[in-house]
Amino acid sequence: MRSVITIGREFGSGGREIGKRLAELYGIPFYDKKLLEESAKQSGICEDLFVRHDESMTNSFLYSLVMGTYPMSADGRMNPEMPLNHRIFLAQFETIRKLGEKPCVIVGRCADYVLQENKNRISVFITGNMFEKKRRIAERYDIEKPKIEDFIRKTDKRRANYYEYYTDNKWGMATNYDVTVNSSIIGIEGAVKLISEFVAMKESATSDT
Repeated sequence: MRSVITIGREFGSGGREIGKRLAELYGIPFYDKKLLEESAKQSGICEDLFVRHDESMTNSFLYSLVMGTYPMSADGRMNPEMPLNHRIFLAQFETIRKLGEKPCVIVGRCADYVLQENKNRISVFITGNMFEKKRRIAERYDIEKPKIEDFIRKTDKRRANYYEYYTDNKWGMATNYDVTVNSSIIGIEGAVKLISEFVAMKESATSDT
């Protein structure tokens, strides 16, 4: 196993659970909220600030991160005069890059875009039918049933805005990912099996070239 699996997901589609099971299957690290902890440890910025800014749009900064044109101090460290939100994003994306040097599963946070030049990256998007997503959210969150669908749509809109603002790619569009899976049709275990089979085929194909 040498792949880095990045997972984009609709809210309620089970994307986090699928990612976690894939990590367990391969015995590799799983990063979701944990990624924020890693970023905080490495940057020295309070973890609470990462949580507040998690997958929230600020300004057009990711392009400069990916292209390597962000401002740094003369000794190569993060410029202390850089705005806080820039330092938070810089720390998070640098963490993704570093984690992507070894096999792992990373959920959300534009990881597929940040690691687009990584030959071992496999990008996945998990979608689902609204009925199933509402059922899953109702089981896991204390939200009034009439408000669940609106909550799902607003959460997905926030994720889409974040992703599209920074990457110029369309969030959830099948052509932007290696694999797109509807977990409502094949279930969580089915999604894990399908993705793992794709991983095996890709790794086999690239080892022959």
